Amino acid sequence: MMEDSHKATPQVRDEDRRWMSRALELALRGTGLAAPNPLVGTVLVAPDSTLLGEGWHDYAMRDHAEVVALKQADSRARGATAYVSLEPCSHTGRTGPCAQALIEAGVTRVIVATEDPNPQVAGRGIRMLRNAGIVVECGLLREEAQRINEAFARWIQHRQPFLTMKVAMTVDGRIAPAPLPDAPVGPHWITSEASRDEVQRMRHAADAVMTGIGTILADDPLLTDRSGLPLRRKLMRVVLDSALRLPLQSRIVQTAADDLLVCTLSEDENQAKILRKCGVRVEKFSPTLGGKLPLDAVLRLLGSEEILSVMTECGSRLNTALLAGDHVDRLECFVAPQILGQDARPAWDALAGPISLPDCAWSRCGTDLRLSALLRNPWPPIPVKQ
Repeated sequence: MMEDSHKATPQVRDEDRRWMSRALELALRGTGLAAPNPLVGTVLVAPDSTLLGEGWHDYAMRDHAEVVALKQADSRARGATAYVSLEPCSHTGRTGPCAQALIEAGVTRVIVATEDPNPQVAGRGIRMLRNAGIVVECGLLREEAQRINEAFARWIQHRQPFLTMKVAMTVDGRIAPAPLPDAPVGPHWITSEASRDEVQRMRHAADAVMTGIGTILADDPLLTDRSGLPLRRKLMRVVLDSALRLPLQSRIVQTAADDLLVCTLSEDENQAKILRKCGVRVEKFSPTLGGKLPLDAVLRLLGSEEILSVMTECGSRLNTALLAGDHVDRLECFVAPQILGQDARPAWDALAGPISLPDCAWSRCGTDLRLSALLRNPWPPIPVKQ
């Protein structure tokens, strides 16, 4: 529930919504550029509704969105309203606290979309602003603001990446035709070109893409970001390969350039050495009691290396293991108007029980339907009072 610090007329509220929508648009410009920091946008507006400054966060540029907008506004910021998509920080990290910068600039009103999930902030920025006599309202377009920073919310609290499982499947839940003898290695396109373009945008927004060795052997994918959009760091490609069967001639190895991580249980140090010479990073893990790769340990490793978000593009076996192990935060299914039949590969093997999707939405993507479902909300509960 949004907590208003003063009564606002409907006209002002409509204007607030418009400027906050702009702040969210600006925040998204940091996609692929802001991690490991959150996506943040800021708009500064004068009392007469004149735009004074705006900014978004780009990690390499250091300045946070609030500071970028304040520098544009300069002395005109005094008496202005700031629209910020995420609570201004209250601590000193690579830069000083943005809440203090807003106070010193003389801003008199701050509209915040959502609280900061960072335990170092978590309402402190809002309290700092209010203690300085600034009117603060929090909660306008909160749902939209939290959606774009799900990965940051998960990682900043738990140092675990937010895992999105992407599945391209038919209406009968199949992800590939039944394998045929002597069939050439390569992908079988199930979904439309529009869906495949959207997957490229999803890869661009992710820090890593993860798959299993079965997918590599079946499809020989590249798993690169081909969106053409700017990136601060390369998309990390992660292959789970217990027995170290990754072919040296595979496209993913042939294009390795310090962006390919193979997670294995294999003791074959000679094969690992050969792969490392090809630019592949090989990490050995201890098996679970069932002799499997420990998915939780793999995700912890990625989180320790500031990988905030992982997108999976896997076969049925790994899809099932990730769901059964409660590792999936969001499920993105692209459902194509095809039927492949019972002999085709299923999206999932047998699960122990049903999995409900209470928070989900359908949309169109070309000729396909897209199901987006949040399985685990990474945001902490909203405090009753701030």
